[in-house]
Order: sequence, then C-alpha cells, then structure tokens
Amino acid sequence: MLTDYHTHTPLCLHAEGNPVDYARHAQSIGLAELGLSDHNPMAEKYDDWRMLISDLPRYLELVEEARAALPGFPIRLALECDYLEGGERWIEQTSAMAPWDYLIGSVHYIHDGVAVDDPKHVSRWQTAADIEHMWGMYWKLYAQMIRTRQFDFYAHPDLAKRFGLRPAGDLRRYYEPVIQALVDTQGVLEVSTAGLRKDVREIYPAREMLEMAYAAQVPIVINSDAHTPTDVGADFAKALELVRSVGYDTTIRFEQRQRRVVPLPETWPIQA
Repeated sequence: MLTDYHTHTPLCLHAEGNPVDYARHAQSIGLAELGLSDHNPMAEKYDDWRMLISDLPRYLELVEEARAALPGFPIRLALECDYLEGGERWIEQTSAMAPWDYLIGSVHYIHDGVAVDDPKHVSRWQTAADIEHMWGMYWKLYAQMIRTRQFDFYAHPDLAKRFGLRPAGDLRRYYEPVIQALVDTQGVLEVSTAGLRKDVREIYPAREMLEMAYAAQVPIVINSDAHTPTDVGADFAKALELVRSVGYDTTIRFEQRQRRVVPLPETWPIQA
C-alpha cells in the first residue's frame, strides 16, 4: 500500500483540519501510513506560512493525539524544512528538537523573501531572461540543498513551474545537476500530486526529470502536500500510473530517520 508523507496542519497558518482527521482520511482510503510534516519553525519569525517556534510543543502534542486516536495506524512525525543558503546550522539544531521520523527538504525562496510559488511575485518574471534567472537560482539552490545531506527526501522538485513559467529549450540542463546530487548522496525524490491542484495542473516533477531519476536509480516517494484532510492521497492513481509507466516498482518508507524499500502496488486504489 501507499503512504502519504507530506501533509500540513493549521499551525502553519494556511492549512485546515486537525491531524487526527488527516489520519482518519488516510486510513479510510487504504494508505499504509501517514506522515505529518508541517513547515519548520525558524529561530525568528520569517514569513506568514509556518508554525512559530513557540508552537512546536503543541505540534508534537497534536501528533501524539492523532496516534492515540488511531493506535493501530502508523503516524510519522516530520517537518518540511525550507532550505535557505547559510541556514544549515539551524536545520542541524532543528533535527535535534524531536524524534523525527524524517525531514523533508524543500526550496521555496530564491532571494530574501522571494518565493517561486508565491502569487505576489509572479510579476517579477515577465521576460525570457527573468524566467531563466528564476529557474537558474531555484535549481542551483535545490542541488545545494541535496548536497547538505540534512534531509531524508526532497519535495515538489520542479516547483519553479508552479505558474506555468518555463525557460525555452531542453530543460534537462536544469535537472541534470540535481539528479547527479541525488545519485552522489543517495537521495530520495518526491513525486507530488500537489501540482495538479495548482495553476500548472501537472505532477511534480515533469516526466522528463522522473525518467532521468529512474535511469539513475534514484528512489521515490509519492505524496500529496495535503493542506486539508481530503487532500491526503489526492490523485495518487495518476501519480502511480506515471511512476509505473516510467519504470518504478518500489517506493520508500521512513521511521526514526531510517529508510526501507517496499513494493509499489500495481493499481490504486487497491482492488478487493
């Protein structure tokens, strides 16, 4: 069975629903495990869409409450951590704050306060040169993030396409350094259905990147990036069809920052 390891809670200020409702929905649709992975707190307030450091104890309580409500259903404790150049020390400190099952690495910000998936910044990228610059910065940071080896897998790989903005030509020139970083560090790549719910209406990553990852034997996890309970497992049938068509037949599970390989199901949802 599949898992969903990328979900959020209201503590990040832009998600809805109690973690126990995420877990109940995950169980009801036949997932094997759920991971709760809210946006990591920063030492000081950084933006308006992550939990405050003062809310971390409450986050841990919410996860325990969900586990108590569904005692036979595995619920993993995690964070989605923004990679910020020069912020490695904070991630190191964060990794010691709780018994995490995994940490997700992600890139949103390419400059101070400028996130590639924030609608208020779309007007910055009007020309072909603007888009080239944005993509170049994004993928440079993505490869740097992987090479820190601080994270267990890497989220929504080509988030830079969120608004449908792409440079002209063969985009493999952006993907290649990232695939090499994944190979060199034995990293795990996320296949995210969240893009199907965004302007781009595509799974992250693009098929071409996923084909490159498969050829390089980079392992994957399928996730939803859920911000409501009913997002959990959303469009997993499409994601499974995509990864199987590329050649994947296994995925990864995490517990206490250890990984294990498990088979992918043939179809989703599982047929009785």
